[in-house]
Amino acid sequence: MRSVPPFSGLNWNNQGGVNIMEIVTHFINDTIQFYTWGLTIADKRVEKWPLMQSPLPTLAISSLYLLFVWLGPKYMQNREPFQLRSTLIIYNFGMVILNLFIFKELFLAARAAGYSYICQPVSYSEDVNEVRIAGALWWYYVSKGIEYLDTVFFILRKKFNQVSFLHVYHHCTMFTLWWIGIKWVAGGQSFFGAHMNASIHIIMYLYYGLAAFGPQIQKYLWWKKYLTIIQMIQFHVTIGHTALSLYIDCHFPKWMHWALIAYAVTFIVLFANFYYQTYRYPRKETSSKAGKMAVNGAVSVTNGVSKPESKLVENGRKKKKGKAKRE
Repeated sequence: MRSVPPFSGLNWNNQGGVNIMEIVTHFINDTIQFYTWGLTIADKRVEKWPLMQSPLPTLAISSLYLLFVWLGPKYMQNREPFQLRSTLIIYNFGMVILNLFIFKELFLAARAAGYSYICQPVSYSEDVNEVRIAGALWWYYVSKGIEYLDTVFFILRKKFNQVSFLHVYHHCTMFTLWWIGIKWVAGGQSFFGAHMNASIHIIMYLYYGLAAFGPQIQKYLWWKKYLTIIQMIQFHVTIGHTALSLYIDCHFPKWMHWALIAYAVTFIVLFANFYYQTYRYPRKETSSKAGKMAVNGAVSVTNGVSKPESKLVENGRKKKKGKAKRE
């Protein structure tokens, strides 16, 4: 008696095998059916908000980002770097304001709605405070898309060494995964991580904005390495908070809890590796540049302007000052 085939509805050939194209076709159909079913339980409040009707715009933006990460350095290879000082100052302080707004909205709305920081199920009601929280989380998701500009500025300034795997992984996954968060769980436990991360980004972009002014301000920014430490603490708190939610059986999708724990672990490993290579055991060639290394969200310096010394350093070679493109 033949065992049940691994895929239902597939036609087995005379040799007992199965057509590969059928497997692919059934997988695509099952995926579409699963997504269609998922839409029936999505948050109806956000379905007509910008970027939320379909994942395609988010995936398209992320794909263009990855394409720029690949092609940008090739385009800039034989061109002079841009300095972009004024642009970076405006951008970084703009991000401070945006994250301050997100933090404020989440704090006030969660307090008014009586949110618990231990366990808070998602409410899909039209209550003014719940909608306010969903709105703040949507802005948080949008901010992750805006943060793609961090990488754009690095590449235009030919700071290619700063566009590391950690940097790209962090940016690309945050924006893409938060679309899922807003689409299905725009509230409840989701507010905790966004609230904490927004507060850290206020400090982070404040540092970046101040550093963009140049050496006259940079010499006072002694606390740069603590940004990485704060980030790692954030991921440990995330794991602890999520594990507690699982332990007390908080009414929130369990698969999201487990996925969040796994996601946070990857960041702990990557950020710890960055921290030890940069501050604990720096390589000889990078130790003199410790103040110039940066990974967005974590590091030492800024996506702001490096020290405008008599020479610009790029890819290990010194370049005379004055040849960099201005804004």
